[in-house]
Amino acid sequence: MSEFILVLDEGTTSTRAMVFDHAGKLHHVAQRELEQHYPKPGWVEHDASEIWDKTLACAREVTEQAGGAHRIACIGITNQRETVVAWDKATGEPLCRAIVWQDRRTAGFCEDLRAAGHEADVQRRTGLLLDPYFSGTKMRWMLDNEPAVRAAADKGTLAFGTIESWLIYKLSGGAHVSDASNASRTLLLALDGAQFDTGLCELFGVSGAALPEVVDSSGKLAMAKAEWLGAEVPVTGLAGDQQAATVGQACLSPGETKSTYGTGAFVLTNKGSEIPRSTNRLLGTVLYQIDGQRTYALEGSVFVAGSLIQWLRDSLGIVEVASQTEELARSIPDTGGVMIVPALSGLGAPHWQAEARGVINGLSFSTGKAELARAALEAMAHQTHDLAMAFAADGAPWETLRIDGGMSANNWMAQDLADMLDLTVERPEFVETTALGTAMLAAAGAGIYADLNEAAATLRGDLQSFTPAMESDVREGRLAAWKKALIAA
Repeated sequence: MSEFILVLDEGTTSTRAMVFDHAGKLHHVAQRELEQHYPKPGWVEHDASEIWDKTLACAREVTEQAGGAHRIACIGITNQRETVVAWDKATGEPLCRAIVWQDRRTAGFCEDLRAAGHEADVQRRTGLLLDPYFSGTKMRWMLDNEPAVRAAADKGTLAFGTIESWLIYKLSGGAHVSDASNASRTLLLALDGAQFDTGLCELFGVSGAALPEVVDSSGKLAMAKAEWLGAEVPVTGLAGDQQAATVGQACLSPGETKSTYGTGAFVLTNKGSEIPRSTNRLLGTVLYQIDGQRTYALEGSVFVAGSLIQWLRDSLGIVEVASQTEELARSIPDTGGVMIVPALSGLGAPHWQAEARGVINGLSFSTGKAELARAALEAMAHQTHDLAMAFAADGAPWETLRIDGGMSANNWMAQDLADMLDLTVERPEFVETTALGTAMLAAAGAGIYADLNEAAATLRGDLQSFTPAMESDVREGRLAAWKKALIAA
C-alpha cells in the first residue's frame, strides 16, 4: 500500500502541500505565499491562476520529497471557504479575480434582500444570514459587473466554484464538483437538500447550470491526472478549512467544540444529524457528508483574528514577527485600559455588522507596543466570549474548548481564553488540525481506515490543557470594557 497522504491546504494568505503517513506524522511541507489584492476599501481579491500554479508547485515539491507519486495513496483538499472563482469550462481559465471571503462589496445587495424580508427564510433553509461573507452574493456581483463572466453565462460555459472546486477542476481536467461542507457556505444549498436549491438560485440570480455537483466529503471523489504528479492519484477527501479542523480535533460526537485561530476565528460545535437552528445569529452548516449522510455543526465566525496581528506587524510595525506578541503581553500586568475591537472587515457573529470598523479605545501617552500587542491578544478572548454566550443561548453550551490554528501556539493567549471563558481549553500537540482533519477524511475515503472515527483515533496526537485562573472581578471588568468599546465600532 502507498504509505503517504497528500494534503493540499489552500488558505487565505498562503497555499501549502503537506505529506502525512498513516499514523498522522507530518513528513514534508511546501508553502507559497499568495498575493492579496485590495482594489478598493472593503474589497479583497485573489488571482485564481496564482492559486493553482502555486498549489501545483507545492504538491510537486513534496511528492518528489516523498519519493514520487507511486508513494502517495490519496489526496485531500481543504480550503478557504466562501471565496468564489469564476472560470470558463471551454478554456479552463479564470474569467476575473476570485472574490475572497473577507470581501464586503455586496453589503448593499444583502441589505436590499434583508429589507425585502428574505433573511428569515434564507436562514431557515440554509442556516446562514444575509451577509457579504457568503458566496452567493459574490457570484451575483460577478455576473452584474464582470462582462467576461456574463458572456460565459450567456454562452453556457460559465463555471462557479469555491476554491476546492477550482482545484479539483484543474487536477482532474474537468470534474466540476463541490463537497457538501463548502456548498453549505454559498447561500444556495438548503441544509436538507442534496443539490443546490433552484429557488435560492433564483433569489440570488445565479444559474444552477454554472454550479458544481454537490458530493461527499470523503470517498472516491475525483482523480488527479498523471501529468501533474507523475501518476494518477485519487482525491478522497474534501472539506472547508473550519470543518476540516473540527474533524482534526476529533469533534465527531454531538456537543464537542473547537475554535480555530487563523486569519479569522471560527468556532464549530458538532450537532450530529440535527439540522442547526439558531435564534442568536449563529450559523448552521454541514460539518461533513459521507455516503450521502450529513453531520451538521453550529458555527460562530469571527472575521479578524490572526490578521489583526499581521496588521500590527505589517502596517504599524508593532512587532517584527507574530510570536513577539506573547513576550510583549507577558511584559506588562495589563493593557493600561487599552481595548481593541478588531472590526477591520466588519464584525461577524454574533453581531453581523458589515459596516463596523476597528476601534482602539483607552490610548494615553503611556501606551506603547506592549499595551497594543496585549490588547490585540485579549480581543481574541473577548470575541470568543461573545460567541460562547450565543452558543449557550442556542442550547449548545461549551464544556471544554479545543483550540488550534497558528495563533493557538501562543501560550499566553491560550491561558487568557481559559481565564475569560472560565473553562478548560485544550490544545493538541500538532496545532495544524485543518490539514490533519483533511488527512483523516482522505484516509477514510481511500479505505486506509474503516471509517472516520478510526482515522481520527489513529491520527490525533496528545493534548495540553489550560485551566482558568482569573479572579471573577477581573474578568467582569474586562467584559464591561469590551461591551463599551463595541458601541464605538
